Amino acid sequence: MSGAMMIPEFDHEFAQTRIALERIPEDKFDWKPHDKSFSLQGLGAHLSDICYWMAPTLDLDLMDLDANPWNPPVPDTTEGILARFDAGVKEARAKLEAATPEKLQEMWSMKWGGEVAMTMPKGAVVRSFIMNHNIHHRAQLGVYLRLLGVSVPGHYGPSADEAM
Repeated sequence: MSGAMMIPEFDHEFAQTRIALERIPEDKFDWKPHDKSFSLQGLGAHLSDICYWMAPTLDLDLMDLDANPWNPPVPDTTEGILARFDAGVKEARAKLEAATPEKLQEMWSMKWGGEVAMTMPKGAVVRSFIMNHNIHHRAQLGVYLRLLGVSVPGHYGPSADEAM
């Protein structure tokens, strides 16, 4: 499978994430459902950052977080979250579209805390560590929105807040 074959799924999932991010209320940025949870701002920032993992996934064979810590910016407005997200999606989409089947079959590892935390083919990293990770945190954002009384978008059909 080439990266171009993953583009329809990528486009759908990240477009749906943008719809959810648009609904983040800035006046609730500090809110979190539990002490161990992301704040709403932190979760939005994390979702805006996931696409930026595409380049190191496809360009590197080893991402060493000890040698190169990942410290992305935390936007201070919803518009800032969206701007960072949009730029990341554009960059990631171009990288993915250009990825050959051979590139996606190359092995990729992530090292953290002096240990190799994961090793798998780059295509599997794109699907699990980038796309599925995005979906996971988008669902988490949906719970946050629900608990805050914000209309939750339907991503695979209408939500309870949307008419059928």
